[in-house]
Amino acid sequence: MLTYTTDSIEMPALDERKVTRWIKAVAAEYGFAVGNINYIFCSDERELEVNRQFLGHDYYTDIITFDYSTPSVLNGDIFISLDTVRSNAEQLNISFDAELLRILIHGVLHLTGQGDKTPETKAKMTAKEEKALAKWS
Repeated sequence: MLTYTTDSIEMPALDERKVTRWIKAVAAEYGFAVGNINYIFCSDERELEVNRQFLGHDYYTDIITFDYSTPSVLNGDIFISLDTVRSNAEQLNISFDAELLRILIHGVLHLTGQGDKTPETKAKMTAKEEKALAKWS
């Protein structure tokens, strides 16, 4: 089950059923079923607090993914800062909705085991994001 909640911020406009179908289809391409994935939309300040408290990082980020997956089922909590999604969209000159879709699938790709810490893994992540986004209709 996928859930979409907020933490002290307004819920973005999402077609939750469509997003859920898309995420399940992408997960299946990587050999996973979707178990419990919780998207928590929040502000930059809340994201920073989570980053400090649980990861020991003192910086803002657009997404934090906590992975509780098993070998065949994706489970996790995915915190998304809508403030950073908005500023990223402005910097990239794309719509907020397009950037939100990218970050939603980015978290799922993390749950499938895809990293993004090196230039090589980041390039692979970007290619996988683009492939998944091409399936959005």
